[in-house]
Amino acid sequence: LGRMKPVIVVHGGAGRIFKEREEGCRAGVVRAALQGYSVLKQGGSAVDAVEEAVRSMEDDPHFNAGCGSVLNEKGEVEMDAIIMDGKNLDSGAVSAVKCIANPIKLARLVMEKTKHMLLTDHGAHLFAQAMGIPEIPGEKLITERSRERWKKNLEPDSNPEEFQKDLGTVGAVAIDSEGNVACATSTGGLSNKLIGRVGDTACIGSGGYADNHSGATSTTGHGESIMKVVLARLIHYHMEQGMSPEAAADTALDYMKTRVGGLGGVIVVNKAGEWAARFSTKQMSWATVKDDNLHYGIHAGEEHVKSVDEALASEREGF
Repeated sequence: LGRMKPVIVVHGGAGRIFKEREEGCRAGVVRAALQGYSVLKQGGSAVDAVEEAVRSMEDDPHFNAGCGSVLNEKGEVEMDAIIMDGKNLDSGAVSAVKCIANPIKLARLVMEKTKHMLLTDHGAHLFAQAMGIPEIPGEKLITERSRERWKKNLEPDSNPEEFQKDLGTVGAVAIDSEGNVACATSTGGLSNKLIGRVGDTACIGSGGYADNHSGATSTTGHGESIMKVVLARLIHYHMEQGMSPEAAADTALDYMKTRVGGLGGVIVVNKAGEWAARFSTKQMSWATVKDDNLHYGIHAGEEHVKSVDEALASEREGF
């Protein structure tokens, strides 16, 4: 088998990214892509690479996942995450988990250490304890910004829907040198959501999908809309019919918009290593590394390109 050139693509969520947060979001997706790529370059698997990239964004308070997650109606963080291995279609997910720093790590353990695919809330908590995942106080995940937004949304004349436009999810897709693909997605969900609300992220085929026969996809956007059209799987269907990643992504996003009025964004890599980052929202922070070149952007039509060496050098100097 000819060795594949590894590729990683990441997103930091689709929606509206406020001016003062753009730099941080750009730097965050670039860092995640470089970290995931370095796993691939060292011969690591696609699964390892997407987990590492997503962990990096969970730890970055700029993103609505892990630290920096938005709060539910009661002012708590409840997180969802999924990971999937395209080799054998193994997948692991967690939903409504609290008090852990990296839900993506727990999702990976669900995939590898249980016969199940999705653990939720209290059961996920017990499993995390059994696996020795350290518990952290819920407050540690809450940023000033998330608390401010939660308070604003509680005001009688507020419209939480308005605020949800600039929230996303984080995700990664990759193909490794063996030609295996994987996806990972993680989120804090919707601001002021009902307790126990689970969105698309934890649902296989909606928040993400990976199959060596077609490729890998991670989604972001309005969760309920994504679930209605099973967005990630829909993109794979279009690729199976012969569409390029970009055409498949655009066709599926367009269908979601016309059919259910939902907006979102996706990252895709196909089995040949072709990639796409597409969105129907105002913005989506994304980055990809292929052939030792880093590409990244936030606005429609925006694409910066740097060599990985150059990017790593500026990374060390602090972007």
